[in-house]
Amino acid sequence: MRLADFISRDMEPILVQWEAFATTLLPAAADMESLGLRDHAQQILHAVAKDLQTSQTREAQREKSLGRGPCLIDATETASQTHALLRARAGFNIKQLAAEYRALRASVLRLWMDDCQPETPDLDDVIRFNEAIDQALAESVAVFSAQVEQSRNLLLGMLGHDMRSPLQAIQMTASYLEALNAGARVSEAAARLIRSGARIQTLLDDLTDFNRTKLGLGINVTPTSVNLANVLADELDELRAVHPDRQIELRVSGNLQGLWDGPRLQQLLGNLVLNAIKYGAPDTPVLVTVTGGVTHVRIDVSNSGPSIERATLTRIFDPLMRGPDQQSRYDCTGSLGLGLFIASEIAKAHHGAIEARSDETETSFSVSLPREDGAITTR
Repeated sequence: MRLADFISRDMEPILVQWEAFATTLLPAAADMESLGLRDHAQQILHAVAKDLQTSQTREAQREKSLGRGPCLIDATETASQTHALLRARAGFNIKQLAAEYRALRASVLRLWMDDCQPETPDLDDVIRFNEAIDQALAESVAVFSAQVEQSRNLLLGMLGHDMRSPLQAIQMTASYLEALNAGARVSEAAARLIRSGARIQTLLDDLTDFNRTKLGLGINVTPTSVNLANVLADELDELRAVHPDRQIELRVSGNLQGLWDGPRLQQLLGNLVLNAIKYGAPDTPVLVTVTGGVTHVRIDVSNSGPSIERATLTRIFDPLMRGPDQQSRYDCTGSLGLGLFIASEIAKAHHGAIEARSDETETSFSVSLPREDGAITTR
């Protein structure tokens, strides 16, 4: 008997074995009933049987074995994709999802080969069946991973939002204690709380911005008429106060008036300068150059020090990417490794661009921002 006919005829015994294996996938399966355990298994098997009966070229078979089979016409999703979505929501992990397909593959082939005795099973059916299972598994894994990532991003978003209120209470209480003049020890303790609260606030802001980008919302910008010379000078004054042992120079030229989100560009510059402080040579200045052109404004942040390897440079704006010197003396402030990624997203939100260059003498980050009044889209 051909395998497609066997699957259609013996659907129930195959589903019994699927369900029996699914019950072992704990803890997710502990309280699931038969219908949930068999979820979409019958539809997946019907799709596999139909695939076996469909004429295919060798190239089409190869693509399917690699998980790149053609999409179904007039179908929003396949049974394997729906199965993955429901398994993710039920609390299964990706290893358990893959294990279901391994068990299905083994049980179907074993039952069919036993049924074929004493005849020899059709080898082409075996190959085609494995290709169809590979395609179904690839579809399931892709949807499962996307669902897990979306759930994680929503959780991070809620976490960042819910932590702001208690953090604000801590910061306000610390500021109140500092203003009491209740002695040096109380003032010092309050100052530590304020500094620690500011670091946590920065981490939360980075987490929120990162989460917005992962959810497809992008960095939120509110453009107003600003003079970048004043806006960026204020940011550098704060950075000099935090790092009094480092020299930070600012050079400006040209027209720097335009429509931009001032606080966001301060955040962008702050991230770039802090990166230069962290990884640049401590005995050389960090140079910030802002140049106003006819159509664009350019911000360059340069520092001396070890060059960045080419492999690292190509991924420097990836999220959670860190430089090679993770034990920098300034790293004690804490970091999620999102600074350059967020700087890049802020530039994109202004319809601008950012690039990095590095050699033995200098590392430089350059930001180009368009002047056009309609260049920024608020979100």
